[in-house]
Amino acid sequence: MDKLKHFLQKLKKFWVIGALLLLLWIKTVIVMAAGFNLTIQTFLDILLLLINSLGSLMIVLGFSFYFSKKIHSFALLMVMVITSGLLYADLLYFRFYTDFVTLPILFQFKNVGGIGPSTFELMSPWDLFLFLDLILAGWMLKKKRRQQTITSKDKSAYLTIALLMVLISIAAGLVKSPYLFQEAYDREQMVTAIGPYNYHVFDIGYALGVNLNPLVASKTDTDSPVNYTRAKKNGQSDLFGVAKGKNVILISMESTQNFVINTKVDGTEITPFLNSLVEDSFYFDQIYDQTAQGKTSDSEFMIDTGLYPLASGSVFVRKPENTFKSMSHILKDKGDYYSAVFHGNDASFWNRDIMYESLGYDHFYSKKNYEVTEENSVNYGIKDIPFFTQSISHLKDLPQPFYSRFITLTNHFPFLLEEEDQLIPQAATEVDVVNRYVTTVRYEDEAIKRFFKGLKDQGIYEDSIFVLYGDHYGISEKYEPGVFELLGMKDTPLNHMQLQQVPLIIHVPGLKGKTISSIGGEIDIRPTILHLLGMKSGENLSFGHNLFTRVPNHPVVFRDGGFVTEKYMFKDNICYSRKTGQPVLGNQCNPYKEIARKELGMSDDIIYGDLLRFLE
Repeated sequence: MDKLKHFLQKLKKFWVIGALLLLLWIKTVIVMAAGFNLTIQTFLDILLLLINSLGSLMIVLGFSFYFSKKIHSFALLMVMVITSGLLYADLLYFRFYTDFVTLPILFQFKNVGGIGPSTFELMSPWDLFLFLDLILAGWMLKKKRRQQTITSKDKSAYLTIALLMVLISIAAGLVKSPYLFQEAYDREQMVTAIGPYNYHVFDIGYALGVNLNPLVASKTDTDSPVNYTRAKKNGQSDLFGVAKGKNVILISMESTQNFVINTKVDGTEITPFLNSLVEDSFYFDQIYDQTAQGKTSDSEFMIDTGLYPLASGSVFVRKPENTFKSMSHILKDKGDYYSAVFHGNDASFWNRDIMYESLGYDHFYSKKNYEVTEENSVNYGIKDIPFFTQSISHLKDLPQPFYSRFITLTNHFPFLLEEEDQLIPQAATEVDVVNRYVTTVRYEDEAIKRFFKGLKDQGIYEDSIFVLYGDHYGISEKYEPGVFELLGMKDTPLNHMQLQQVPLIIHVPGLKGKTISSIGGEIDIRPTILHLLGMKSGENLSFGHNLFTRVPNHPVVFRDGGFVTEKYMFKDNICYSRKTGQPVLGNQCNPYKEIARKELGMSDDIIYGDLLRFLE
């Protein structure tokens, strides 16, 4: 009886922390279940949802008394504010990117929009309920008068219980996902298994740890990726060398998804020029967005290097001074190409001014090279029509042959455009973001049409090949119901994956067009271009495949470890049949999971260890 009384007295000391822990725990569980929409399939998933945040919340709340003999009310409230803020940041980021905040993304905050129209678009009045517990906590702490002494034994017991809860949740997470820490790039799996707060601790440790990789890397570390990539079957087609010596013009179409091609709104085409171009070009209609947190910079990186983007942050920001073997380098070495990038934003955006030097570009035409005014700008910068118009005056003076990339801006979330620039009525779905998206895509299409006309007028068109590609999705999962409504599609995992397709149009003047429906990704664009230019890409370390001869059963790998093959789709740790859209036995996806794990791991080793410096 005395022991029970003593135990109850111990608990009484921590009743305030216990009450606040309950509030934070309930809020976290609700956000994980409803906000993050985590996949819950088994009893273990439910158990993890309930326990994986308890230990970490206990630890952070304990900072209110670790360094004193009393519980400090102000410190306790500040811990709750910081924890709630982190959870809300995750929620806002997840709503658009279907992903979680990482340490590196905080250092590229301005590149994902900062706090502006994009952020406010993601907020909801219901979000205020997520902060009601802070008002209740303030009231409870203000009412609390008596300060009980917290002894060293009390602290040790509290911390022991908290750490034990953390270890239990991690052990349960490993039962669910044995490759949990090897597949740390699958952040949804991490958050599901160990909770959002434990995940952030792991993310910080991992981000700091990989900075040591270049110090311990050696030439022998390149053997595995070199042997693996050179063993790929890179067959040749009868198109090898058909564009030899021609200028290469890449057009990065901001946030452009494949569903807009040949789609109409009230009988009007969204992309009339691209639709006509498709008929006269090689149109790949099953190319998937493979970008991660670096978005546009990730697509540039894949096309230039044939490597996967980083799972966390952007290579442009984290590793801009690495050694790379880029398209610019290859074309300069093999064809004496001059290379340039055209983009109407600040040169420092996504660290491009530094990264382009590492990628071997000869010149970067940025915002300072354009006449940018309030009238010809919207959202992130100069509108696409004046951008292309002004770019032609720079392009016509480049030494030929040249390799160039044009990065558009107007079709960027939240898809704002003045009424006088809207060349098509907004769609009439229940999702305003999707309705506006239609108008900005149509404007982009018109800009590209005028660009092509300008190139013909300058005599550049005939001596060039054109590669137009969507850089990443524009409509995030949060707004996809509007797309499904527009297209008359059902909301299914298979249809969601279909919306991750981006258009890839390769136009070679004088060649007959063809639609090619084999699967592929943005990482496959580089070897495809080299193939048309008559340059063998086998000796260049790259994970991409020539799209004209791509092996059908090789998976298109996504940065979170998911993938698509001809027969299967692996998403949210569920294996689906692409034919039926229904889940199938997981072992049918296992061979492809191993390929994904291997390729992502080797690509990360190359980037984090700066391994290409050993191959110069």
